[in-house]
Amino acid sequence: MTTTSETPSVTDIARMIDHSLLHPTLTPAQLQEGYALAAKYGCATVCVQPMSVVAAKAALAGSDTAVCAVAGFPQGANYLETKVAEAERSIAEGATEIDVVINAGLTLGGHWDLIQRELEVMNATCLRDGAILKVIFENDFLQEDHIIKLCQLCTAAEVAFVKTSTGYGMVKQPDGSYGYLGATHAHLKLMREHSGPQVQIKAAGGVRTLDDTLAVRALGVTRIGATATAAIVQAAIDRGMPGPIPPGLTSGDSTPSVGETPGY
Repeated sequence: MTTTSETPSVTDIARMIDHSLLHPTLTPAQLQEGYALAAKYGCATVCVQPMSVVAAKAALAGSDTAVCAVAGFPQGANYLETKVAEAERSIAEGATEIDVVINAGLTLGGHWDLIQRELEVMNATCLRDGAILKVIFENDFLQEDHIIKLCQLCTAAEVAFVKTSTGYGMVKQPDGSYGYLGATHAHLKLMREHSGPQVQIKAAGGVRTLDDTLAVRALGVTRIGATATAAIVQAAIDRGMPGPIPPGLTSGDSTPSVGETPGY
């Protein structure tokens, strides 16, 4: 299992973050605030709904923060052709990464041939147009054997990342309420163990602090989906982690994150 033990820089932490702007209630003004925050803190990407790609790309022009768009989000039960069309348009409009949700029903039903085809087609679509693919499993819906099989299929398809959750995969509890676990350490270890070394791991759901981030990084995670971006990066600065520090940030310069949801 690949792990990371060396002390990361502040920029290393920031570059782990896909700043999540996926909540359906976010207004255009709030999205603009989110793009500015992600650029300020030096995130790897902003993760947005397809119709926000154009605005995100324009807002992030000149920054090192790229645009990641979702496909088949959040349920994953779309036709493959629909997911492909979403990815193609998002990439054409400026996205360089696509996070696609796998079909949980097909996974639970053991229809591995259909899952394999989707992975191969989606990955080929992204690579053809100069983007990379991240595959969202929605681990809360699955058992360990499903997760292992998906990791094996993603490895065979040579996708860039496997990802734990959407942040919206709520499971009905015995008392009738809904909740989810998100990126558990047990599942992250399982995903790292059963994915090929070239496949990276993205943790989404429950990574809300610097200590959370460092803990999953030690398990081999290289990207996180988060809304608590400002708190995570600012904690790295305030803790005196080595530079470089994203330009314009100083100790105590915390800005509230935009778009925080129970899922992230």
